[in-house]
Amino acid sequence: MNSPPSSSAAPAEKSLSSDGEAENGNLVEKRISKPLTHIEVEAERIMSSVVRLTSNSIDELEGLSSKLRQLQTFLESEVERVQSEIESALAGIKIIIETIGPWVRAFRAGANIESAQFRR
Repeated sequence: MNSPPSSSAAPAEKSLSSDGEAENGNLVEKRISKPLTHIEVEAERIMSSVVRLTSNSIDELEGLSSKLRQLQTFLESEVERVQSEIESALAGIKIIIETIGPWVRAFRAGANIESAQFRR
């Protein structure tokens, strides 16, 4: 791992001058710029995919939100309708009870009189 530098690298290190350093810097920049370009392309591709997927997701979420609002409105109207029907049914039951109440009382009173007569 800590092997001595190869013989081809040694002469390059010895011949460094200000021009050599500039050329060496350009080579490093060229080597780095090519991977950076590739990285930038990949990053741009990924960002584009994320934007596209995010846009689709946002559109889908907005659509779901709209459907949920419609469902909520429908359910609220159904609750009102069912409550109204329950109130109507209770009012009908009350009318029936009030109507047959005197008959039931009269029947019970008559049944009590008849049962008392049979006992004697």
